[in-house]
Parts: sequence; C-alpha cells; structure tokens
Amino acid sequence: MQATDLLKKTDKLPNVPDVVRELIQLLSDPNVKYSDLTERVSHDQTISLKVLRVVNSAYFGLSRKISSIDEATVLLGTDKLKTLVIASGFSNSVAKVEGLNLNEFWADSFRVAELAQWFAKRTPLVEADEAFTAGIVHNIGRLLLHLTEPAIAQEIQSLVTNRKAGRVKAEQDLLGFTSQDAGKALMDLWKFPAGLGYAVQHHKRPFSDDEPNPLACVLNLACYINACIHHEREYDLVREGFPSAVAKAAGLPEGVIYELDDALAIGDGLNQLLH
Repeated sequence: MQATDLLKKTDKLPNVPDVVRELIQLLSDPNVKYSDLTERVSHDQTISLKVLRVVNSAYFGLSRKISSIDEATVLLGTDKLKTLVIASGFSNSVAKVEGLNLNEFWADSFRVAELAQWFAKRTPLVEADEAFTAGIVHNIGRLLLHLTEPAIAQEIQSLVTNRKAGRVKAEQDLLGFTSQDAGKALMDLWKFPAGLGYAVQHHKRPFSDDEPNPLACVLNLACYINACIHHEREYDLVREGFPSAVAKAAGLPEGVIYELDDALAIGDGLNQLLH
C-alpha cells in the first residue's frame, strides 16, 4: 500500500471548505490581496457565523459586538482572521471518526498550532500564519488513516497503547508508510504550499535531510511542548529535555529556553470556542 492509495476513497476524505483551501494555497504568496478573500469568507455563511461567534466571545474581549467579517478584519487584522477561518474550516471537516475522539484530536491540533505560532514569532525563518496552519494539519494523516482504513488505524493504536511499538514504527510495519506521509499526500491533493506538506512529512524527524527545514523544526518543537503539557511535565524537566539543536536549526535564539514557561501556559481555549 502507498499513502496515495488512501486518497482513492474520495467519499471518506475530510470536507474542508473551498475558501479555507484557497486561503492556505495563498499562504506562500507575498503579493496576495486579502480583500478578495475577505469577501469570499463573507459569502460562506457557516464559516462567517463561526468566526463572528469566536470574535465576539470573551476570548478577544472586544468592547462592542462585531457584525461583519469586514469589521472583524479591521479590528483583528488579516493575520488573525486567517487563523480563525482556517481553524474554523478544519474543526468542522468531519463529523465522526471511528476509533478517534475528535474533540481530543482537535484540541491537540489547535494547541500545537498555537505553540508553532508562538515559536515562529521568535524566529525570522518561519512565518507565523504558516506555522499556525502547519500545526492544525500536522496530524491530518492520522485522521485520514482513521477515515479510510479504520481497522488498521485501530490495530496501530493498540500496538502504541500497549507499548509494543512506537507509532512511526507501527505505521511503517503495517502500512509501509507513516501518517505523516499520508498527510503530505492529502495536502498535495489539496494543492497546499509544498513547504507546508514537507514540514508535516518531516516534523517527526527534522534532521532526516542534510538541510533541516525551519518550519518542520518549529513544528517539532511545538509537538514537544504539547507532549510536555499533556504529561504535566515539570518545568525543569521540560528545559532539560528541550531539543536545542532543533531550536537552533529553526533560527531561534538560545534564550528561548528561558521563555518556555509562557509556552507551557498555552491552553485549549481556541478549541473550546470552535466547538
């Protein structure tokens, strides 16, 4: 089996709104005019309503109610609007998945997205909005596997849960490829920027190529901090295990290790708002 074989089951693929796909496709275009996309977002009623609900929540603490996407763009800026639209689009892309708790899945994905954005803001080598999007889709291959091959996905999960194999090895043994490869294949199908797919494919092993990819490194660091939060690891242990070589390859300053308490405080507020 190859990763692209999963894509043949077209009725099982996540249903991501066109406006979200277009937005991601344009992430790597420095000359794009977002006024056109703002108009497209306004015409997608489901996305618009969800974004406005989030914008008017206590999460943003605005002094007055916002009633249009144009207003939201003026007050929040296009970068913040982009992240909300992308997050909203993916959070509703599937309704139910056998063997996978969707609320936990998206909570994990959104926190990795916010962590990736946090790291990206501290390096000149990675764009913050691209890092946020990479965080949301970093595990999309696992979702795809559960949608298209639920029996194999649950067998892999059983091996991991019972500590008989790590996830990457279990996937390689049973599939011949990893869920990161599957995620890359899906993003290629959706015509997402090549750098985004590459980062997702390599974030587990950012040094697998001679030249480490900064976005893959940022994603790797975000996943590390997310795991520390999940396991409630003590701060000293977080710093002790911090992959400094990965941080250096991402272009982060050495002092970032002393700011990790801020990263560890990132919660799942965005996920709660979107669900």
